[in-house]
Amino acid sequence: MKLISQNYGKQHVRVLKVLRDGARHDVKELEFGVRLEGDFESSYTGGDNSCVVPTDTMKNTVQVLAHEHLGLQTEPFAVQLAEHFLKQYPQVHRVTIETTERCWNRLSVGGQAHDHAFTGSNLQPVVKAVAARGNATETQSGIAGLTIMKSTGSGFAGYPKCAWTTLPETSDRILATEMSARWRWGTAPADFNTANAMILEAMLGVFAASFSPSVQATLYEMAAAAFNACAEIIRIELTMPNKHYLPANLKPFGLDGAGVSFVPTDEPHGQIEAVILRGESSS
Repeated sequence: MKLISQNYGKQHVRVLKVLRDGARHDVKELEFGVRLEGDFESSYTGGDNSCVVPTDTMKNTVQVLAHEHLGLQTEPFAVQLAEHFLKQYPQVHRVTIETTERCWNRLSVGGQAHDHAFTGSNLQPVVKAVAARGNATETQSGIAGLTIMKSTGSGFAGYPKCAWTTLPETSDRILATEMSARWRWGTAPADFNTANAMILEAMLGVFAASFSPSVQATLYEMAAAAFNACAEIIRIELTMPNKHYLPANLKPFGLDGAGVSFVPTDEPHGQIEAVILRGESSS
């Protein structure tokens, strides 16, 4: 037998840190995944653990360094964590750190933002940092599973048809998706949180305001808006499953539900994905 590739690590390492500035607090809740690649072949082929960094040590490293260094921006800490494992363990060749954030928004009480009370959000920022010996650390930011919908401003027509095509063309339909996106940084922005917010705002503005002839076309326009909003990103990966809302058949009851009544469906759904690069190579 021949071992072709291998990696291992610790998943679902959870951290919540309260960032205190006098009476005013911010909370940062992250879930980490740590993956190591390197000289670990003998642990698989010979039962030799002399090079194996315990995954419990990985968990403790995340928690200690987060206590000491984690701030409002996730990306710098993810890079610091990845590079720590490279510096600490010479047998490690490549480190991948992935994070998913649970966002907490400040509550408003009596029209004033409360200092230390929060409500949850369905926005899930994600970060990925990959550090490899001899290479610059690669950093990605993004979001996962953001549910968005518009009740009109979307259509689908002009597609090929055959004997098994039953879908009618339309110029007015619901467009709904659970969007995930990752963008790669060519250079670091002045502030990751500000830049990420600008990118997301630009993409959602296109989704809301532009007529969508297809999910594919809207995805591509959203990527263009992201590039225009932030000069530091060089690549974007978008996944936009088409969550179908089918017109409800109310004709047996003497009712016309067109454009008003729909049946939500979870499956099957359309799956639309693309990776787009900045510049001429994206065309």
